[in-house]
Amino acid sequence: MSIQRQPHVTPDEYLTLERTAEYKSEYFAGEIFAMAGVSERHVSIVANLMYMLVGQLKGRPCKAYANDLRLKVSPTGLYTYPDILVVCGAPRFADEQQDTLLNPVVLMEVLSESTEAYDRGKKFDHYRALPSVSDYLLVSQDQHQIEHFIRQPDNRWLFAAYTTLDDVVEIPSIACALPLCDVYDKVEFAREMLDAEDNRTDHERQAQDTPASRLGGPSPA
Repeated sequence: MSIQRQPHVTPDEYLTLERTAEYKSEYFAGEIFAMAGVSERHVSIVANLMYMLVGQLKGRPCKAYANDLRLKVSPTGLYTYPDILVVCGAPRFADEQQDTLLNPVVLMEVLSESTEAYDRGKKFDHYRALPSVSDYLLVSQDQHQIEHFIRQPDNRWLFAAYTTLDDVVEIPSIACALPLCDVYDKVEFAREMLDAEDNRTDHERQAQDTPASRLGGPSPA
């Protein structure tokens, strides 16, 4: 999420400033928002995701880009920098500079404390407005968790959550698979985060082992 507001500017003025700026900023509705910095975990997760995507997309008409390629959400006017985006077929750009993409298929954001509410809410509202987008993934940097939103033919969105290192996120639109054990390779969590995750996994396993869970009926009195 952006953390510092600047005076009202036009999109062309924003792009002129942005192309010479020392740091990245978002733009929406006449305002420029300086973007927050990222953690080592964030950088490691993006690197792992890019490594898998680049390898799996090799020789195919799709290409992955990491956080330095600007995206314009034409229906809403947002300019932003997704952590990862994937384009299939010919990329379309906003102008001859070819530094502002228009037609991503897959978008991914690594969550942080300062961005999570925005990435789940208003930013997803913007992304859904892009007809080219089929998949949106939210990747936690505080626990082993990936949330996957998939656009359906009737324009509704199907949701799936993956929470263990044995899980694999399948993205059929680009025929890629993301094992969580590889997404989180060499990503170090704080001990209390791992303990909380272990406790959650134990509770889920116990719930699955109850007779009610197996039969789909109510819990015994």
